[in-house]
Formats: sequence, C-alpha cells, structure tokens
Amino acid sequence: AGAKDDTFNVLDLAEYTKNRPWWRKIFAPNSGSSAEKYNVATQLVIGGVTGWCTGFIFQKVGKLAATAVGGGFFLLQIANHTGYIKVDWNLVQRDMNKAKQQLKFHSSGNKMPPEVKSRVDEVVIFLKKNVVLTGGFAGGFLLGMAS
Repeated sequence: AGAKDDTFNVLDLAEYTKNRPWWRKIFAPNSGSSAEKYNVATQLVIGGVTGWCTGFIFQKVGKLAATAVGGGFFLLQIANHTGYIKVDWNLVQRDMNKAKQQLKFHSSGNKMPPEVKSRVDEVVIFLKKNVVLTGGFAGGFLLGMAS
C-alpha cells in the first residue's frame, strides 16, 4: 500500500566542524594565539569591537556608580549636619590607625602571592602573543569611553 521510503542523511563531522559558526571558532576551547589563526585586520576588528563595547559599558556603569556614591555621600553629610547621625571621631581615628598598621605590615614584605604571580604571568604571556588584538581592544576601549 503506502510504503514509505525511510532515507537518512549521514552527517560528516569533519565537514561540519569546517562550517561551524564564527563565534565557535573564536571562542573554541583550544584557542591558542589569535596571531596564528587570524589575519591582522580580523584581529583589529575583533579587538576594536570588544574594546568599544567594554569601554561603552564601563562608561555607563562608571557614571551610575559615581552618581550613587556621590548621592550617598551627600545624603550622609545632610544627615550628619541635621543631627540624625553622630560620628564617634575617636573610634574613627583608632580604626584608621589600625588600618595603617596593617597596611605597613602587609606592604613591608613586597612579595606577591604565588597564585597572583602565576595569573599575572599568564596575562603577560597572552598579551605578548596577541599584541594586535590587544592593541585593537585598547583603541576600541578608549573610543567606547569617549562615546
């Protein structure tokens, strides 16, 4: 009667990985140096666009944070002058002296913890391998901050 022809398409994984979306190629787990994968123009565009987006967001969040901190400080000053808040200045002075002593103690060693040093080394290696991408990001970041 109505026999249906069941045909299946075979998916060639090698061909599939060649035609992956661009974002999977950029953010692949085995990313390595972008200098080995992309030409200079592509690196500049990727760095510039991500830098601009980061700078633009940083500018907007920075303005919001500055407004919140400034407004809070303004409200605290009003509350202090109208008598709603009383500040124990002796306690403030004592806490400041403790903080100064702790800062002197921690800064006297001048040694960076090993986990921080290893992260800094990783960042420096990445920046050296991807100079063009980093330059594009820095330029885009400055343009994003200016816009």
